[in-house]
This record gives sequence, C-alpha cells and structure tokens, in this order.
Amino acid sequence: MTASSYNKIIIDLKALAANFQSIQTAVGPNTQVLAMVKADAYGHGLIPAAQALSAAGAGTFGVAEIAEGIALRQARIAGTVLVFLGSTDADSLIDHHLTPVVFDLDNIRHLSDVASGRQTSIDIHLKIDVGMGRFGVLPQDVPGVMATIRSLPGVHLAGVLGHFPKADQDTELTNRQNQEFSRLREAIPPSNESRNSVVAHIANSAAILGCPDAYHDLVRPGIALYGCPPSDAIPPMRQLDLAPVMSFETVILQIKEVPDGYGVSYGHLHVTKRRSRLATLPVGYANGYLRCLTDQAQVLIHGQRAAVCGRICMNACVVDITDIPEARVGDRVVLMGRQAGRDGINEISATEIAGWMHTIHYEVLCLFGQGNPREYQDTI
Repeated sequence: MTASSYNKIIIDLKALAANFQSIQTAVGPNTQVLAMVKADAYGHGLIPAAQALSAAGAGTFGVAEIAEGIALRQARIAGTVLVFLGSTDADSLIDHHLTPVVFDLDNIRHLSDVASGRQTSIDIHLKIDVGMGRFGVLPQDVPGVMATIRSLPGVHLAGVLGHFPKADQDTELTNRQNQEFSRLREAIPPSNESRNSVVAHIANSAAILGCPDAYHDLVRPGIALYGCPPSDAIPPMRQLDLAPVMSFETVILQIKEVPDGYGVSYGHLHVTKRRSRLATLPVGYANGYLRCLTDQAQVLIHGQRAAVCGRICMNACVVDITDIPEARVGDRVVLMGRQAGRDGINEISATEIAGWMHTIHYEVLCLFGQGNPREYQDTI
C-alpha cells in the first residue's frame, strides 16, 4: 500500500497504450484516434494518461474545459487539444494553442474579435446537433452559421463534429444520424482551403465498435480506451484486444469471529445467520465505495469472492470471510480488478460494480480514480 493510505488505485499504463494502438489498428491508417482524457482521464490521471497515450502515438486529445488543456500544454503534451465545452477565454486559447468546440455565434464572434485584435487566428470545431439534444447547432441553422464563420477574421473552421445519443442501443437510429452528419459535412462550402482540411468526427466508443461508417476523419474513444465496453448491448469489444486499465485494492485491517445473530455496522441491516468470520476493510463512501453497495458488493480475497455485509461507512466496510479460512490481517483485497486464487483467476469488473450501484461504469471509474491515491505501473 502507499505510505498515505491503505487504499490504492493501480493504473496500468502499458494496457492503456495497448488499448489505444488496438483501436488505431481497428479504424485504419486513414482515421485519427482522438484520446479522450477529460475528467482527469476518467479518473486515471490526466497527465500520466496523456503522456502514455502520446508515447503510444496519440496526436489529438479531448478535454472538457480549458484548464485541462492548459495542464496538458504545461506538461509538454504536443498535438491538437480539443476543448469540448469551448471557452470564452480567447487569450488563453491562443497562448496555449488550444482548439475550442463552438456552438454559439456570440462566442464565435468574441473569439474572432480577440484573435483578430492580436493579429492571429484560432482554430475552431463546430458542433452540430444531429439528435443528441444537448450542445450543438441544429441542422437547419448550419449553413447560416458556416457563412458567418467564413466571414469572420481570426477564426478558422478546422473541424465539424457531432455526438450519438444511442450508439450503444439503436444501430438504425445511429446510422440515420450519421447520414445526416455526412450530408452536412459534404455541404460545407469551399473556401481558400480544400473542404477535406475540415476534420469531421462523430464516433464515440460505441460507434467505433458498432458503426464503422461513422469513422470519418477521426474517432473519439473514451470508455473503450480505458478497457471497458460501452454497454452490454455492444458485441463483446468487436474482436478488439482491450484490457481494463484501472484496479482498486485495499487490505484487511481486522478479523474477528462473531456468533450467529450478530448485528453488523450501522443500523444492523445485516445480522449473521451462522457463526461468522468477518474482515473489516478501511474503505468506504469517502473513497467512492458508495453506501448503495451495502449488502450488494463483493470483493476478492485470495482470489475468492467475499460479500460486503452491513452498512458501508465513510471510511470502513465489513466483508464475510467465513469461507476463506486462509485470510489474514494485512492480506490484499481487490475491490475492482483481477486476483489469482486456488480456483484460478477471478475478476470483479467496473461493469459489475456499476450494476450493483445501479449506475454506469464511467461513474465507477471517476469515483474510484479521483477518490484514492493512484499508483502507476509500466510507466512509459
């Protein structure tokens, strides 16, 4: 364990790099792979993840806000950095060579005013709403917005993008939305540069796995990059060799034997039904191991599953190790990841934990990764 905590998140940078390369191979040499590293790289650590991905060949990165982009530049990450929520801070965009996603004409005019005043230009990517119902210009407004962009000094249309709302659920809808996006991309009026210089991208992880027609010039893997399937509805990783990057470990801090009928933790929600051997772990909802996992979750000890019993506390929880007699204080406990045991290798995945939490594995990775000390292995 680390010196500061019994708990640690282990990030396998070698697996992350291999996942990137596997996706790049799948989409082919004519399509770039933009590595999504927003939200602290889905809890994996913005800078270490970006450095590993850059070393693996990534030349384009996606962040949510400008501060993340500035952090990448300060860490000497080269290539294109796309800021998906855009920014009104034109000076910082220029100073750090960041590319904002735009979807509002007032914002575009502001960027134009600042950039032209500084006698320079900002590359922008225009977001088009082909059915996500979130950010983006509606299809019928695209021609007018395009014309305005072309008329403004100091901004250069470098890309157009969209986003799929149901690529993991509805192939027919996704194909229709991709056709609309393709039509709008083809309608971009010519300028002094070739239309082909405007990069088009819409494919997220689910579309990468299930909709090859949506690859266009660039794809944007997020969850797949970190080794998780977008959803159970997607064919199993479409033959891609992707491995989980994050695991979560703790230790047994105390073991005690208790009688039948013994209440465990706050509220005595769990009462033993036999003489039991219980292990207390120093992990709880302050570490992202939420209360909703109470009497739901399992952990791995010596490669065997042990059930969480009783209310999960802020910094502690209890598991039943009655059927794992070899367990001892100080033993390693895997809350998420793989562990070898007498019956082979067992695994608890982010997807399984998300099911217990009634949420999605994206949230699990962010909760665990941002709430605990991280240890990086196979550092590139």
